[in-house]
Amino acid sequence: MQRRAFLAGALALGLAGCAEPADDLRIMVPNPPGSGYDITARVLAGALDADGIARGVEVFNLPGAGGVVGLRRLALERGNGRLLMLMGLGLVGAEIAAAVPAGLRDITAIARLVQEPAVLVVRRDSAYRSLDDLIAAWRADPAGVAAGGGSSVGGPDHLATMLLAEAAGLAPARVAYRRHDGGGDLLAAILSREVAFAMSGLSEYADQITSGTLRALAVTSTQPVDQVPAPTVRGAGLDVVFNNWRGLVAPPGLTAADAAAIRSIATALAGSASWAAARDRFGWTGAYLAGEPFAAFLAEEHDRVARVLRRLGLTVAG
Repeated sequence: MQRRAFLAGALALGLAGCAEPADDLRIMVPNPPGSGYDITARVLAGALDADGIARGVEVFNLPGAGGVVGLRRLALERGNGRLLMLMGLGLVGAEIAAAVPAGLRDITAIARLVQEPAVLVVRRDSAYRSLDDLIAAWRADPAGVAAGGGSSVGGPDHLATMLLAEAAGLAPARVAYRRHDGGGDLLAAILSREVAFAMSGLSEYADQITSGTLRALAVTSTQPVDQVPAPTVRGAGLDVVFNNWRGLVAPPGLTAADAAAIRSIATALAGSASWAAARDRFGWTGAYLAGEPFAAFLAEEHDRVARVLRRLGLTVAG
């Protein structure tokens, strides 16, 4: 009865604009608390609640293997119309690296929601005062100037770092890239001087940049970002533009009614005032793409990331 009430409320909202909210919805985050996925999922759940789209959405974390543990769990939840997973470009790369037999091509694509640039940050007391300073030191000693990221091979932090290295004339295979399990672990690595600089999603370190704990040297967007007092990488002289994206997927084997119900929630979210305010706060850009077009996009991203990794001479195994 509870399941029927959930579906009825969601479909009524999507088809008739009814104020009856959906309930009993869970969102899995395949990364640790404090990660970009985690921040997005919890902000998303708050927007759903604030605008009466879905009340009391539960967000829970199931980290491991760059998101692959969560992806495998999602595949086992066949037919569960009350479960979503927050994912993005990082999971595409993790899937390639792990050679997952049941992956993103086998689940139910719901919607891409937002995109955001990466930001390159250093400690506030770092000797690198500009991107030029960092690049000069990096070129002189690629192995000694360690780079940190919160994603595995093929994920957004890794790809942005390697594309920056390529643009700076460095062989990506020589870069000392140290992968950490999400933004919290990476922040500790920056502050403890384990890494010289870090590449991460803008939303993960917006508060630390504002407070002065971290200093931003550049963003990978096409235009400067209000939340970051730093130039774009391209504006600093290196031809790199890079954006991460995030969206929602659901288990395989959903009924047509369940899939329509969940997609109606995503559609309502995309047009909600609370979600628009959240995008402005975190520097996210709306990038809504739903259903089959999103499924096609996922397949294209898989092929694109694999091509980029091969071009950069980086392994995708293990």
